[in-house]
Amino acid sequence: MFTKKITGVLLLFCFLIPAAQAQATDDIKSYFNETATKVKAEADPEQKREILAGSLERMTTALARVEKSRLISDEDRASLDAFGKTLQEKQDELAGINGFNPVPNSQLNSFADYVVQSMEQADKTITVSVVTALLILIIVILLV
Repeated sequence: MFTKKITGVLLLFCFLIPAAQAQATDDIKSYFNETATKVKAEADPEQKREILAGSLERMTTALARVEKSRLISDEDRASLDAFGKTLQEKQDELAGINGFNPVPNSQLNSFADYVVQSMEQADKTITVSVVTALLILIIVILLV
């Protein structure tokens, strides 16, 4: 009887962990989708730029805090580092630093969509554990 319960619990975890991972990564995608929606709703280019810069900065800050945590594995730390480099590249592009030309005001809506697509593609190549993804989300929520 006890063995059946343990087996049942293990099977349940096998189904719940991938679902939790998918939910956490979907929440990160949703964060960037919401940013793109806010950018498109704003008329003032400076406000659009601030929204994008703030969103990228909050995610970068969250990643940095999670990377310092002892709760994550070395593999997750490497994935977060790669994800952070992708975010930094987008920040540099937006600001026009480190070899990039600044994004023209007329292209900020398109740049917001580009950031969303880039984060979705990064999600396919950068994997993190459920714990790490949830830590990122919690920190982003606290920073907002």
